[in-house]
Amino acid sequence: MQVQTSFMNEASIHSLQGDAIDLLKKLIAVPSLSKEEDKTALILFNFLSERTPAVQQYLNNVWVMNKYFDPSKPSMLLNSHHDTVKPNKAYTVDPFTAIEKDGKLFGLGSNDAGGSLVSLIAAFLYFNERKDLTYNIILAATAEEEISGPNGIEALLPRLGKIEFGVVGEPTQMQMAVAERGLLVLDCTAHGKAGHAARGEGDNALYKAMKDIDWLQTYKFEKISDLLGPVKLTVTSILTENRAHNVVPSDCSFVVDARINELYTFEEVLETIKQNVQSEVKPRSLRMRSSGIPLDHPLVMAGAALGRKHYGSPTTSDKALMPFPTLKIGPGDSARSHTADEYIYIDEIKEGIQLYIDLLKQIL
Repeated sequence: MQVQTSFMNEASIHSLQGDAIDLLKKLIAVPSLSKEEDKTALILFNFLSERTPAVQQYLNNVWVMNKYFDPSKPSMLLNSHHDTVKPNKAYTVDPFTAIEKDGKLFGLGSNDAGGSLVSLIAAFLYFNERKDLTYNIILAATAEEEISGPNGIEALLPRLGKIEFGVVGEPTQMQMAVAERGLLVLDCTAHGKAGHAARGEGDNALYKAMKDIDWLQTYKFEKISDLLGPVKLTVTSILTENRAHNVVPSDCSFVVDARINELYTFEEVLETIKQNVQSEVKPRSLRMRSSGIPLDHPLVMAGAALGRKHYGSPTTSDKALMPFPTLKIGPGDSARSHTADEYIYIDEIKEGIQLYIDLLKQIL
């Protein structure tokens, strides 16, 4: 593929779109579950190396700086991930075969977030040969996003230098997710005392857990965000170690998925919960906090000029791990993520590439 030193013409954009779709088909065909992304990392490394110099890799993260990177200029990041969840058992097609049918491209990771990733790669290549950019561009295809793992974007960021702002590619129907709820996972354990069920002995930890779960289900935090809505607490699993029918359980553990808006700190939510439940409450991590980008940021204003609407996202992405303003935007629909027979429309990818280019033209 020949890359011009000036803005590309429409034929060249069409070529970028075709290359991006072909790349996505190759990525779909290779399993890339979180922590097992080495093969897709190789595909991405080779694809980029054929088109631009100085591609680098750390763990399963692949990144490259624009050809005329200038240390005196500020840098922006284009990021998406190439890991996937495990395929849903309800798949009716092979999740690792890229099937193009009725304008759709089926396959695991096609929508989340392969379409965004290859579209950002195309946009990066569009600007890569420019010598007159206002910002340097760093493109990063990262690992472990689906599990918020430590060896993804979090491990890579210290190697990228100072970044002013970024674009995070996730399926948003090319609308602007300017804020995200934080994710706080709580491991809770109700403690009681074992006893014989027939004799009414013991202190049933399961009953204690049920009371706490009822509180978690009904309690409402007062502050409601205009962008992110209320804090949402959802109990997602429950377990006792006891398997005997006639033994009162001494311990009962359950997990809470807490989605936090920007009006509360994790510490405030934790303290409120601890004051109102009997169970022991332990957070798994305090890393995935709520995030936002000002509505007057140049990225958001550029998107608004293109008719893009802004909203608060209920889902969490690597955006939460970036200590600089980021805009989450990408082709595809979040509602298709993690579903059986996942797909993205071919036209969504083509339009996504064009919109990314049009967005960045106003910034760069």
